[in-house]
Amino acid sequence: MPTAILTGQPVPGSSIETDLRSLGFDVRTAADTTEAETLLAAVPGDQRVAVVDARFVGHPHALRLGLTDPRFPLAAVPGAVTAQPAGRQALTRAVAREHSAGGGTTLLDNLADRVVTALDTDGCDVHRPELGSLVATVPTDPQARNEARQAVVAVDDEAVRLKSAVKSRDGFFTTHFISPYSRYIARWCARRGLTPNQVTTASLLTALIAAGCAATGTRAGYVAAGVLLLCSFVLDCVDGQIARYALQYSTLGAWLDATFDRAKEYAYYAGLALGAARGGDDVWALALGAMILQTCRHVVDFSFNEANHDATANTSPTAALSDKLDSVGWTVWLRRMIVLPIGERWAMIAVLTAATTPRITFYALLVGCAFAATYTTAGRVLRSLTRKATRTDRAARALADLADSGPLTELLVRPGKTYARVAVVAAALGAVLVTGSALLWGAGWQNVVCAVVYVLFSAAAVGRPLKGTLDWLVPPLFRAAEYCTVLILAAKAEVNGALPAAFGLVAAVAYHHYDTVYRIRGNAGASPAWLVRAIGGHEGRTLLVTVLAAVLTASQFTVALTVLAVAVALLVLVESIRFWVSAGAPAVHDEGEPA
Repeated sequence: MPTAILTGQPVPGSSIETDLRSLGFDVRTAADTTEAETLLAAVPGDQRVAVVDARFVGHPHALRLGLTDPRFPLAAVPGAVTAQPAGRQALTRAVAREHSAGGGTTLLDNLADRVVTALDTDGCDVHRPELGSLVATVPTDPQARNEARQAVVAVDDEAVRLKSAVKSRDGFFTTHFISPYSRYIARWCARRGLTPNQVTTASLLTALIAAGCAATGTRAGYVAAGVLLLCSFVLDCVDGQIARYALQYSTLGAWLDATFDRAKEYAYYAGLALGAARGGDDVWALALGAMILQTCRHVVDFSFNEANHDATANTSPTAALSDKLDSVGWTVWLRRMIVLPIGERWAMIAVLTAATTPRITFYALLVGCAFAATYTTAGRVLRSLTRKATRTDRAARALADLADSGPLTELLVRPGKTYARVAVVAAALGAVLVTGSALLWGAGWQNVVCAVVYVLFSAAAVGRPLKGTLDWLVPPLFRAAEYCTVLILAAKAEVNGALPAAFGLVAAVAYHHYDTVYRIRGNAGASPAWLVRAIGGHEGRTLLVTVLAAVLTASQFTVALTVLAVAVALLVLVESIRFWVSAGAPAVHDEGEPA
């Protein structure tokens, strides 16, 4: 149980002890710094501890935001400071300094705020939540206390808490058609002890049932699938809103939320393809194309953000124009809609599934996602070309991890050798070569030769640190080259089962790539080197698929793709589950752009 140490003279009629206990704290009282230091030392090192001024006046939710958020080792609001195990040493040191400075005298002024000042002086990163209209203050006289209490009464704590459960930046469909009621579902769930992870799992199961309904190939099945897909999306919004409402963030929860979103969408694509096949229409190529396009869109987002989030001098005229457009109401919603975020995308898929056919649904999805991908990528290219940013070693390392280079690249890249100065050009040439040869010649030794050259280009692209202006495009180009090569060769095999097997292989590899992204986002490092080597890296898998297509018959090639998909899926899933269940990464929650 976390411990809160109340310091200073107790105030008659104060609700601070009750508020702290309602937040799960064991409350102790210290009369001076000597006693505060003693109580602090008595709290086990693996538990959260807070130092709170007894004169504190404020909303319970202000205390909740400041003292219970699991994402931050150190956090504070006026009159209160808290430390998780990772921040205990810094807090103990700051309290000891105040004890020495005051000689253990009675705490006549605010120890908590003085400790926060000491932490800032030490260069510690102390999180200060945005309180908005919430009150958190330490009045110094009866009149100020009375005014503070009146300010607390004037603001509805629960209304603010409920409003803050919704993302501040979300898509048009989600904001206007889901969040107005989903926040109340989230509160209902939170009050009954349901966790975000439980709701995330319910959302996954609902989406899988929707995919099963779509796979029936009947009109009733398609209508049910569309309705259930929307229900799954509502639950997908609710899980994050529970996390924000109750501050129940976790590493595992962030991973489940992110990976289940992809699993739900891509499983639904497969369900649509199966349903179409029952009606005599083969749309597996469209389903795989939609998955590839959506995955590549995400990789563009991830790579661009990783390349620029800690870059210095990171400004440009294009970024300034974009920020200006984001300040005008109608352009904000237009820009959010045309990138086809998850809310708009799932709503479109659900409606088209119920009203049309899988083929029409996939056509609309491909056109919409292609336009969105062109719009966002072009904007980011312009930003990169017009800004003068210096990228860090950490950004270069993240891009190298996202590139997913395997043992063949390791053999070819040698320290001290001269490699491509413009990495993105080498990656682009390799991608065009291997996919173009697959389109021209299909399964043949010409394609194998081109795949070997692709391996050489890939090694050249990552031979230098990826700090160039457009080097964030390297991982997306590698993804497009690998996935499209698999799609083209499976389509040219022209046998039943080849495209579904290719769909399974790309899904397994894409899971590995998403897993790498969320490890990096959680500051947990990339996938282990042994795993990347075991599954071949992007260049090794691409070469292997071209060789299999050249030496095997079409039926044998289908079997080989299936075996490869199962092997990759087993390796990446087992390692991923092992890591995330036992991960010591800090608690995170994805508040970025809805994708």
